[in-house]
Amino acid sequence: MIGRNRNRKRRAARISPRSSIRLDIWLLRHLQVALASLGRLVRAPLSTLMTILVIGIALALPSALYLILDNVRNLSGNWDGAASISLFLKQETDQEATAQLAARLESDPAIQRVQTVSREQALQEFRQLSGMAGALDALQSNPLPNVLIVEPATSHSAPDSARALLLRLQQMEGVELAQLDLQWVRRFHAITEIAQRGVVILATLLGLSVLLIVGNTIRLEIQNHHAEIEITKLIGGTNAFIRRPFLYNGLWYGLFGGFTAWLMVLLAMLLLDNPVEQLAGLYQSGFRLDGLDLGMLLTVLGGGGLLGLTGSWIAVGRHLNEIEPT
Repeated sequence: MIGRNRNRKRRAARISPRSSIRLDIWLLRHLQVALASLGRLVRAPLSTLMTILVIGIALALPSALYLILDNVRNLSGNWDGAASISLFLKQETDQEATAQLAARLESDPAIQRVQTVSREQALQEFRQLSGMAGALDALQSNPLPNVLIVEPATSHSAPDSARALLLRLQQMEGVELAQLDLQWVRRFHAITEIAQRGVVILATLLGLSVLLIVGNTIRLEIQNHHAEIEITKLIGGTNAFIRRPFLYNGLWYGLFGGFTAWLMVLLAMLLLDNPVEQLAGLYQSGFRLDGLDLGMLLTVLGGGGLLGLTGSWIAVGRHLNEIEPT
């Protein structure tokens, strides 16, 4: 038994270095092919640059639209009363009870912010806006109640969630009436839903265009290396060996195209940032455009690389089998 264990350990010791050497050789070959593919692209700068720019434009359009839509959502969240619920309290509710109710609401995870409007503030605002100051002075008491303006959290700003929150707040003790402009909320969410689907459709179409661009480029490269591929097959080269440099070409096209798209969107955001900040300042708002973060950069690079690799794989798989040595 002891002898068998020793033999197993000796076999494992013999096999392990060989497997690690094979893995190192495999990685080294792939690195060599990747660098060689990159070198071929560098040696044809004009055609490479044109292909990368076309891919970059195709990837920049959906990225920019997604970023604009995300900024619109952030802007709508900063609008006063964008999806706010007005709670009109009962007349007998004093300031202390109003403050206690506001504190309870602020601790609710479905509520982002609570603003208290006292009956005196409401009367003063009504006096300024209505133009009925003389009639209001004739009143012996203030008929307006205390009001709590509740802003739902982002997770409860959708129409169905906002309505459920409205019904729950309506049942609270001390609340006389709860109001929410659900029609406005529904319209806004319908618009954003249409915009989201439009971005998805556009991204899908432009993604298909990237596949076609990379596929056509790789097809031309295969035709240019037709004789070389035939000779490689004659001396025993496998399809996997021949396919490898073309796949890396597609990967480089996609990665550089994604990085170019990121630069385009970043430049566009920098050009728009100052005018948008000035416009927001005119409305006493501190809104600023959100640019592409690291996560968005990795998404664009990963998407571009995947599209480039997929387009190259399709083109090579279709045209490589057509080339056979005669």
